Amino acid sequence: MRSLAAKLTIAFLLVGLIGAGVVALLVRQRTQNEFGRLILNQNQQVLINNLTGYYQQFGTWEGVERIFKPGQDTFFPGRDPSVRWEARRALFSIADAQGAIVFGGGPDALGRVLPRNDLRNGVAIEVDGENVGWLLFTPQIDRWMPGTLEGDFLLNINQAILISAAMATAIALVIGGVLAYTMTRSLRELTAATHEIADGKLGYQVQVRSNDEFGTLTRSFNQMSSELARSNELRKRMTADIAHDLRTPMSVIMGYTEALSDGKLTASPEMYNVMHTEALHLSHLIDDLKTIALAEAGELPLTMQNVSPQVLVKRTADSYRVQADNGDITIITHIPNQLPDIAVDVERMMQVLGNLMTNAIRYTPDGGEITLSADADPSGVEIQVADNGAGIPPEELLFIFERSFGGDQAKGQSDGETGLGLSIAKSLVEAQGGKLSVTSEVGRGTTFTIWMPVIT
Repeated sequence: MRSLAAKLTIAFLLVGLIGAGVVALLVRQRTQNEFGRLILNQNQQVLINNLTGYYQQFGTWEGVERIFKPGQDTFFPGRDPSVRWEARRALFSIADAQGAIVFGGGPDALGRVLPRNDLRNGVAIEVDGENVGWLLFTPQIDRWMPGTLEGDFLLNINQAILISAAMATAIALVIGGVLAYTMTRSLRELTAATHEIADGKLGYQVQVRSNDEFGTLTRSFNQMSSELARSNELRKRMTADIAHDLRTPMSVIMGYTEALSDGKLTASPEMYNVMHTEALHLSHLIDDLKTIALAEAGELPLTMQNVSPQVLVKRTADSYRVQADNGDITIITHIPNQLPDIAVDVERMMQVLGNLMTNAIRYTPDGGEITLSADADPSGVEIQVADNGAGIPPEELLFIFERSFGGDQAKGQSDGETGLGLSIAKSLVEAQGGKLSVTSEVGRGTTFTIWMPVIT
C-alpha cells in the first residue's frame, strides 16, 4: 500500500472500530449491570414476602420450588412460563437458617452449605423475628434468558448498541476518507510541483489551502521555489557580467599581443603598462570569485584575534584619506574612548571596510563627507560607514548585496572593480560571526553597518 490517503483512511477506520467497540462494550456491560440491579431491587421485596408467606404456611423450605414452577406469577412475569422457570433458578438461591442451599445456585448446588461471608451478602428471611433463611442474588447478565421481558429488553438494547457502533464506524470511515483526501491534497500538489521544478520550471508556486503545518510547508516550498528562480536568474546575470568583465581586459591584452606579434605595433612602456593593468584586473576578478566561493563553502581561512574597534576605524580612515582628498571628500571619524574588543580576522575585516570605503567614495559627490564610526550596543559592537551621497532607491536596496549588482549613481566610470565588492563584504562579515546591513535614503546618503559580537 503506497497511497498515504489509503493509509490514513485505514488508520481512521481502525480508530473508529476500536473506539466504537470499546464504547459499545462498556455501555453494554454497564447497562446490563445496572438493569439487573434495578430489576432485582424492585422485585426483592415481592420475593421476600412470597418466601416469608411460604415458610409461615408450611414451616419448612421443603418444596419451595413450587412457587416458582410454570404457571405461577409470583416473580418476574414473562411470556413463556417454562422460560421464566429456568431464568429464575439462575437469578438467585435460597438457603436455610444454617446456610444450606434449598433452591437455585445451579444443578449441583442443592444442600451445599454457604460460608458465613457469603451469607452476609444476602437478605435475611425472618418469620416472627426469627431468621429462617437467606435470599442470595446472583445478578449475572447472561442469566437473563430470551423469552423473558428482561431478556428481550436487554437483547434490544444490545442490538441498538451494535447498530450504533456500526453507524459510528461507518461515519468514522467517511470522515476519515474525506480528511485523508484533504490532508494529502497539498502533499500531492507539492509532489507534482517538485517534478515541475525538476523539469526546469523554477519559481513554480503551489496554492496554500490551510493555515496548519501543511500550509506552512506549502509556503516554505513556494519561498524556496522563488529563491531558486531568483538565484538562477542571478547566476545567469553574474555569469554574463563575469564574461563581460573577463572579455574586456582579455580583448585589450589579446589586441595588443596580436598587434605586437604581427608587427603592427612597436612595443612601448605605455603599452606594457596597459596590459599589466588589465592583467591585474583579471587577477582581481579571479581572487574575488575565489573569496566568495570559499566563504560560502565555509572553508575561508581566517586568523581570528582580539582587536579594538578603534584600531580598525583609524586604520581604515588613514588608508583612504588620500583617495578621499583627491575627490574633495572629507573623512570624519567618531570613536568612543571605551569599546570592548572584538574577535576578527584583521586583514579580512580591513578588506570589508576597504570595499565599503571604496563604494562610499565612488558614490559620494565632490565636497561630500564620509563618516567612519564605532559604537557599542547591548550585544556587540557596530562599525558604520556612512556617506551623504545620492542614496540608493528602495527597489535597488533589496538587491544591494547580490553578486554583480551595480547602481547608476557613481560619479565616474568603472575603475576596475568587479561588481562583487559588497557581496564579498557580506560573506566575509558573516564568516566571522557578524552581520552586515544597509540603510539608505535617496538624496541623503547611505549607511553600511557592521555588527560584531563582543568577546565574552
